[in-house]
Amino acid sequence: MGRPGFTPRGDRGGRGGRGGFGDRGGRGGFGDRGGRGGGFGGRGGFGGRGGRGGFGDRGGDRGGFGGGRGGFGDRGGRSSFGGGDGDAGGRGGFRGRGGFGGRGGFGGRGGFGGRGGRGGDRGGRGGGRGRGGGGRGGFRGGKKVFIEPHRHEGVFIARGKEDALVTKNLVVGESVYGEKRISVEENDVKMEYRVWNPFRSKLAAAILGGVDQIHMPPGSKVLYLGAASGTTVSHVADIVGPEGLVYAVEFSHRSGRDLIGVAQKRTNVIPIIEDARHPHKYRMLVGMVDTIFADVAQPDQARIVAINAHHFLKNGGHFVISIKANCIDSTAEPEAVFAGEVEKLKQERLKPQEQITLEPYERDHAVVVGMYRPPKKSEG
Repeated sequence: MGRPGFTPRGDRGGRGGRGGFGDRGGRGGFGDRGGRGGGFGGRGGFGGRGGRGGFGDRGGDRGGFGGGRGGFGDRGGRSSFGGGDGDAGGRGGFRGRGGFGGRGGFGGRGGFGGRGGRGGDRGGRGGGRGRGGGGRGGFRGGKKVFIEPHRHEGVFIARGKEDALVTKNLVVGESVYGEKRISVEENDVKMEYRVWNPFRSKLAAAILGGVDQIHMPPGSKVLYLGAASGTTVSHVADIVGPEGLVYAVEFSHRSGRDLIGVAQKRTNVIPIIEDARHPHKYRMLVGMVDTIFADVAQPDQARIVAINAHHFLKNGGHFVISIKANCIDSTAEPEAVFAGEVEKLKQERLKPQEQITLEPYERDHAVVVGMYRPPKKSEG
C-alpha cells in the first residue's frame, strides 16, 4: 500500500475519506462524530468519536490539532505510534485529550507523551501521571475516624474502618517516610496524627505486642542508639513533644543525612553522627537522660547500651533494647540468645524487668525493658 494521501477534511457523517487505509480520515466515522482531523498516517473512523488507527496501516502520528478523541466506542486511542490491525491509534493529539474516564493512552496514560491530561468523552482527570498522582493522603478523618489515647502516654489509636497506632504530628502537614496522616477536629481545633507502622518500627511492634512500659512520657529526654534514617525517632519526638528531647545517635553517614533532615523539621531531635561504642565523643552534646532506647543490632550491643547508660542514664532511669538474635549468634536458638543478652545486662548493672518477642512484625526479635541500677559506690 502506498503512502497515505492528504485529502481534505470530510463533512460530518459518512465514512470520511476511508480513514485507516491510507487516506486522511475526515470528520467521519461510521455513524458518529469523529475527532478533528484523522492523523497523518491514516486514522480512520471505525467506532465512535475519532476512530482507531487503520486496519493494516500505521496508526496516525497525531490525532489532529484538537486531539481527536480517538478510540473504539469512545475509548481514547492507545498512545503508541503504530496502529496495526486496529490495535493502536495515534497519540491523542497536540493537547492529548484522552478518552474513557480521562485515562486514555497506552497503558492507561492518555495524552501527549503519555501524561493523562483532562479526560475525554466521560471526563475525569487523568491525574498527575495518568493515575491520580499526588502524595499518600490520609485516612480522610473527621466523623469516620476517632482518636483515643493509648495507655502509653503520647501514643494514640485511630479507630475507623481499620484501627491504627498513631502519634500526634509535631510538624503538621509533613510526612517523614511516606506514612499516612489523619486529620481530625477536636473541640473545633484541627489536629493531625501520623500512622505508626509496626513493620517499620521495633518500638511500634513492641507497643502492639503488649509491652507494659516504654518509659517515654511527654517531656522526657531519650537517648536513641541506632537511629538510622529517623523513622522511629520521628515518632518518639512526637511522643515526648516539644518539651522533651531525643538525642539520636547513628554511625552511618548515609542514614545520618536523612536523620539530619528529620531534625531540621523536628527541633526536639538532636542528631549525632557517631559510633555509639564511643560515647565520650559526644559527651558534650548529651545531658542526663530518662530513657535509653537501643536498636543497634550488633553482637556487643549489651556493652554498647551499658557504656552509654554509665555516661548518660540517670539513677533509676530506664532502658528499652531491641535484640536481633541473628546479629548476636546466628547458630543458636533465639530464646537462648535472648537469655544470654539478659545475663549480660545484669552484669552491667542494668536490671531487666520485661521481655517480649516481636512476632508477627519481626522474626527472631525481642524487646527487653528494664531499669538502670546505679552502683553503690561512685565510679572512679
